[in-house]
Amino acid sequence: MPDTNADAISIASPARTVAAHVRQGPPDVRELTLAGFGRWDDFVAAAPGATFFHRAGWKTVIENAFGHRTHFLYAERDGRIDGVLPLAEMKTLLFGHALVSLPFCVHGGIVANSAETSRALDEAAQALARRLGVDHLEYRHKEPLHPAWVRSDLYCTFRKDILPEVEQNLNAIPRKQRAMVRKGIKAGLVSEPDDDVERLFDAYSQSVHRLGTPVFAKRYFRKLREVFGADCEVLTITREGRVIASVLSFYFRDQVLPYYGGGTAAARDVAGNDFMYWELMRRSCERGIRVFDYGRSKRGTGAFDFKKNWGFEPEPLAYEYLLVNGARLAEHNPLNPRYALMIKAWQRLPLPVANLIGPHIVRGLG
Repeated sequence: MPDTNADAISIASPARTVAAHVRQGPPDVRELTLAGFGRWDDFVAAAPGATFFHRAGWKTVIENAFGHRTHFLYAERDGRIDGVLPLAEMKTLLFGHALVSLPFCVHGGIVANSAETSRALDEAAQALARRLGVDHLEYRHKEPLHPAWVRSDLYCTFRKDILPEVEQNLNAIPRKQRAMVRKGIKAGLVSEPDDDVERLFDAYSQSVHRLGTPVFAKRYFRKLREVFGADCEVLTITREGRVIASVLSFYFRDQVLPYYGGGTAAARDVAGNDFMYWELMRRSCERGIRVFDYGRSKRGTGAFDFKKNWGFEPEPLAYEYLLVNGARLAEHNPLNPRYALMIKAWQRLPLPVANLIGPHIVRGLG
């Protein structure tokens, strides 16, 4: 747990080699503690390259919901934060040992006001990775920082401007997908914000079980709501009082980010998922939100195609890896053919059993 008695602790203790390496220049690299959350978030709110996933609250979420150690590094110059690098150490028997910026998030990596500050944070992270003895250090940047590092092009992100008028946004959806939205409207679907995550978890757990994917623990969704407050919203779709679909979204600056969503078995017949995302876009338009960020999807998946069908163009993400003790990068994703039998077996598990076991597995996937 973070130390609440100080604004920051130098990473010189116990990592003296790290501090010696980065303190040769003006930036002073330190590790975030609870008392410094406000300063960190003030920097993130103003920094052009920062994202929702750079917010200090992720330190609390990752530690409390998953039990992983975090190392949120920041660099000071003249008493002001000049750059940040949120990191989490993931160590599990199934999936190995890694230092990641940032697991369970689309983005991460270094955000800095200068090349010198960026370099100081980068060197501190690499030194920390070696001291911890991880298999690899991972950055989730929008643009590559290290051309020589191992890189993955598995993920793409999807973003699109929200037009000023609701009808403009509906008409901008490609014809076939727009027909699915209208199908949901004709089926009498309605949307309503939720104060808790009960209905979200019900719809989401059913959805990922059908896909053969382990589900997150319900406490994770509760922690997201608790930590991020009004910037984390649940929208649930119902028909005659019955849950059809639900989505948890983040809000950051002028953007809405639908992040965890899913539908029940009944959603397919009434275009529940299509209606759900339209309702989120419609509501966001009325609130003055300007960007709809559909999040990341793996190439070659149904989710990837679904987002393209909405008229969103994929933008490759630059995930890069420094191999520290690992000989190669492991492929822990459902597209790996060796996981095909495991996925089929998972789909056959009773839902309550899958919901019980899943959180112990998914905490190592990130």
